[in-house]
Amino acid sequence: MAQLRSRRRRALALPVGLALTASLGFLPAGTATAVQADGVAATVATDGPKLSYVVNTHGGRSTVSSVKKAINRAGGTVVTSYDQIGVIVVASQNPGFAKSVRKVRGVDSAGATRTAPLPAQSTTDMGAPQTLTAEQIAAAKADKAVGQDPLEALQWDLPAIKADKAHQKTLGSRNVTVAVIDTGVDDTHPDITPNFDRGASVNCVSGKPDTTDGAWRPSAAESPHGTHVAGEIAAAKNGIGITGVAPGVKVAGIKVSTTAGFFYTEAVVCGFVWAAEHGVDVTNNSYYTDPWYFNCKSDPDQKALVEAITRATRYAESKGTVNVAAAGNENYDLASDSIIDPSSPNDTTPGDREIDPSKCYDIPTQLPGVVTVASTGAKGLKSSFSNYGLGIIDIAAPGGDSTVYQTPAPPATSGLILGPLPGGSWGYMAGTSMASPHVAGVAALLKSTHPHASAGTIKALLTAQADDVACPAPYDIDGDGEADAVCEGGKRHNGFYGAGIADALDAVRR
Repeated sequence: MAQLRSRRRRALALPVGLALTASLGFLPAGTATAVQADGVAATVATDGPKLSYVVNTHGGRSTVSSVKKAINRAGGTVVTSYDQIGVIVVASQNPGFAKSVRKVRGVDSAGATRTAPLPAQSTTDMGAPQTLTAEQIAAAKADKAVGQDPLEALQWDLPAIKADKAHQKTLGSRNVTVAVIDTGVDDTHPDITPNFDRGASVNCVSGKPDTTDGAWRPSAAESPHGTHVAGEIAAAKNGIGITGVAPGVKVAGIKVSTTAGFFYTEAVVCGFVWAAEHGVDVTNNSYYTDPWYFNCKSDPDQKALVEAITRATRYAESKGTVNVAAAGNENYDLASDSIIDPSSPNDTTPGDREIDPSKCYDIPTQLPGVVTVASTGAKGLKSSFSNYGLGIIDIAAPGGDSTVYQTPAPPATSGLILGPLPGGSWGYMAGTSMASPHVAGVAALLKSTHPHASAGTIKALLTAQADDVACPAPYDIDGDGEADAVCEGGKRHNGFYGAGIADALDAVRR
């Protein structure tokens, strides 16, 4: 089974600040001499690995201008600046860059967004989809009911959230756009082309928007993840392939994943700011921000990453955007006191570290205001892999599960989620990555029904209309007689399902 939320491995190798010394009679390569009044050395090292940084500032334009000058003196090059949220993206080969810039007046925090030099390389497999065969497609077409798209009979997930009934009332509004912040979207796919919003699409991988036509598409070597997610949200009801949760709304692609498969902070910040300023109503975020699965604010680098993306998500919400994110696929209790994270930092050499999830955050999903989505399987139970936690999970939706654990009713044959793949095919994937777009689709239907509603109102309606699901007692998904996770809370709100399972039919009722 493909568990499709970014699950790459990481390593513990942060850049180390150089000691600044002016007492020597000579200048060895890579050292600095005097220190400016703003804390930046007059001469800085430039022989370290080239890393990317975010610098978070406060104050007006004059402050930002002075910080940019200090960045240059510290051996940094400004890649781009999001002055509206006070975040500057920088590249530098000075190993002491972040430590130096943190001393500058007007800087709140600064940190490396990665532990591997640009460009980082990875052998990570984000999860290969199970592509439908010609025989499976033919069988699905034979089973489809009147009015269904050819493969809709295989989509057990649509009736699980009453989307099939919602479509009898409305398919959603063309005035609503959902942006898929992900690995890229193939807008040439016949299920996506009719609803694709080119004006709201962009490539943000470098941290700076690239509006070249088609830059939002994944290459043949890149993951199909974003295309699959986009189809789950808004695949057109056009007599081809599958049907999305909101098949009448528009969908955009905001590519933030490197070719190697990393979702770095500068790209994610770019994605949220772009969405905020291009009329996007909902963003879907089925990833965590690399290289740290959990970002601990006690670490100055990780603190800067949390701050930068928090500013970006809040800015998007202030512009009316609802941000929806996947909870993760490790069966972690995110409300516990301690978790062992074996995968960070995943762009160099990961190592086990014990973290407190109340102080270390999976971003963007654990940020304030972001809708955190858990996954359910074909029987309506928490998916075997889905993260959970009382007070952390806001809502749940179908993300699939192994048929060993949760088998769908016929004519569906797989417990995974069916969606489009680049190049014009379709296939199955599973994960909270698949649950999140179901909620994003319901949010799009809500926005279609209530076009003038604020982001806060849409989020409130999402949870208020969700179908209550009580904790299973016990949760023994593999049937071995031992609980595989412990659900806390009552029927109306608990750690497995939050406020319940998303309801598309209620979303279209006025």
